[in-house]
Amino acid sequence: MSSRLSRRSRTISILAVLAAGATALAGCSPASNGSSASPEPATITFAASTLGDPGRGPGLQKLIDEYNASQDTVTVEPASVPYPSFGQTVLTQMGGGEGPDLVRFDMPEFSTAASSGLLEPLDDKIDAEKLNLIPGPDKYLTVDDHRYGVVFENSNYGMFYNKDLIPEAPKTFEEFVQTAKDTTKGDVYGLAFRQTQAEEAGVWQDIFNYVLGFGGDWSDGEKLTLDSPKVIDGLEAYKQLYDANVIPKGADAATFRKMFANGKVGMELNNGGYVTATKSANANLNFSVARIPFPEKKQGALLAPITVNANSKHKDAALDFINWMLQPAQQVKLQEVLGASSVATPTERSAESLQKFPFLPTLDELTDSGVPQIVNGFGPQTADIRHIVVTEVLTALQGQQDMATAMEKAQKQAEELVGR
Repeated sequence: MSSRLSRRSRTISILAVLAAGATALAGCSPASNGSSASPEPATITFAASTLGDPGRGPGLQKLIDEYNASQDTVTVEPASVPYPSFGQTVLTQMGGGEGPDLVRFDMPEFSTAASSGLLEPLDDKIDAEKLNLIPGPDKYLTVDDHRYGVVFENSNYGMFYNKDLIPEAPKTFEEFVQTAKDTTKGDVYGLAFRQTQAEEAGVWQDIFNYVLGFGGDWSDGEKLTLDSPKVIDGLEAYKQLYDANVIPKGADAATFRKMFANGKVGMELNNGGYVTATKSANANLNFSVARIPFPEKKQGALLAPITVNANSKHKDAALDFINWMLQPAQQVKLQEVLGASSVATPTERSAESLQKFPFLPTLDELTDSGVPQIVNGFGPQTADIRHIVVTEVLTALQGQQDMATAMEKAQKQAEELVGR
């Protein structure tokens, strides 16, 4: 049996265990009776964590309401799924043959669902060239040579910086380090990033940019490369800044983001979704965003596709909503709802948004160099590999081992995990 099939079998086995508890879950129910090809009236459910976002949820609901008003036979209703357990809850429901008709997944859960046969293939339903889908992020939505989704949201990582503390953005890694050192004075820090096991997922997001920015990757698509020289280079750069005492050590993301909003942190690497949150925290903060100044022009991205549940009884209706969403007018409206994120197709920013955030084109230009935060070829195992990597990296951060040794250990553990 091939390694890819082995991974798929293990994923299906995991989901089979999850499915045993699916009937005990409240919330989403199976799609109503009917045929996907039937013109009969249908109510379909849409699960998206964005709907629970106090800033963007109302705008997305308004867009859904607009779709419903344009229809005679189809109605889209939001599925009630708690945010903290969103991905796990929906996967469990789908593994039990239930779940919402439409799902906006984050990439790790998308990879699991796609490789486990839980998503409807869209190969003959979506014409990427005709729809003018942005190729950079779109290429990640094909699993085992089948398309299982289209981009709902893509949020690129950039370097946020306080222009009152740092008038000119650093252009190289050396300038980045020096700027962080020069800005650190008293209770003001030049930089902030996550560095505790309690924020494992966040540490993974932060080190992802360093690894990519120094030419590394966690795998080559077929085998893990956690201990490759360029991965180690990126992680040593991360440690260099930790050792330089330019960050508020021990501070969690909620704390240092407040510090950034209050002018106590000069720089932070974050995704475009942070723009709205930063402005909400301090409307008067004089900040901007630039490309991360690392050697390689590549960075992480929070990529979220919209998908059709393979269990849905109304697949045609679900696809109709996706096709409606992909129309140019709706793409512009969705992009405005999502703020600094991009969508499936190119859109033109409004004059009002550009006046408010003149750096938005910089974030948009990063789309083709963005990489979703999964281990390529090992999407369903990303969470477990992440735990191994972050644990070893943080041990090195505390000086208990060097980074090369840490990643040698991580490579061995991860290979055992995936059966190599």
